[in-house]
Amino acid sequence: MQRRTVLQAALMASIFGSAMARAAASWPTRPVKYLVPFAPGGTTDILARLISTKLSTALGQTFVVENKGGAGGVVGADAVAKSPPDGYTLLGGTISTQAINPALQPKMPYDAAKDFAPITLIGSTPNVVIVPAASPFKSMPDLLAYARANPGKLTHSSAGTGTSQHMSGELLKQLAKVYLVHIPYRGSGPAMQDVLGGQVSMGIDTLVVAAPHIKAGTLRALAVTTAKRARGFESIPTIAESGVAGYDVASWQSVHAPAGTPSEITHLLAAEIAKAMKLPDIQERFAAIGLEPSGIGPEELAAFEAKERAKWLRVVKDGNIKVD
Repeated sequence: MQRRTVLQAALMASIFGSAMARAAASWPTRPVKYLVPFAPGGTTDILARLISTKLSTALGQTFVVENKGGAGGVVGADAVAKSPPDGYTLLGGTISTQAINPALQPKMPYDAAKDFAPITLIGSTPNVVIVPAASPFKSMPDLLAYARANPGKLTHSSAGTGTSQHMSGELLKQLAKVYLVHIPYRGSGPAMQDVLGGQVSMGIDTLVVAAPHIKAGTLRALAVTTAKRARGFESIPTIAESGVAGYDVASWQSVHAPAGTPSEITHLLAAEIAKAMKLPDIQERFAAIGLEPSGIGPEELAAFEAKERAKWLRVVKDGNIKVD
């Protein structure tokens, strides 16, 4: 009886595997949802729309961007994790959904290492400390001096709890020994509006989102969060150069499918995204927003994210950082 059960299970697995293989061979035959786990207007949203347009052209089906924000990206990422592994739902993954929140949140609805099929790393960008053009702070040392003299008087926005912007602020508080009040938003779009309007003292956001406002003169960039200055924005100093030794944070963007998605689909997507990233108009757009392209494949992305999760777990533990 037990042998029959085992044989039946093996037969069902074989039938299911064959069906998935046939489906993968003809994929895609209908529109594909590219879920962004943040509000419109942020880095993940901008890149998803760039990439989805190219994928629609290359693969002959529409890639539809859908925004589902909440909990620093956790709500949207969980929705993808629980979707059918058929290649018709993709996640615009980030450092937040795949590395920081798993380290920060005591109870996660998904396992970042097991519940997703990695596809590719699009690239990374610095975060940048920004203030309204009318702000009295002209430099990062100015702001830090005021923060030390007036603990708790300065507020900083982020795209949400557990995002790279949030953790950039937490690391700044640790290393610069200042107290800043964190104001989380449901994505970069609404956060940026309040920075521009002066509702918060300063913002920390990706250079992708902040670049147009910096170039327009409506925001002043005080420093970038990476160890090196950003390409195309070399006039903006780093936080480390501004007196905070050892400071280095980069925000990165990836693409995932639900775990169990056929490897034929994930590897095809990785190859098509890599091709898209080599197109002159995409390269020009990336350069304009300070994004360093990557394009590594599924296996390399899995290894990269494992290292990132370990890194941020150390930061959270060493700083005793708690969810707001």
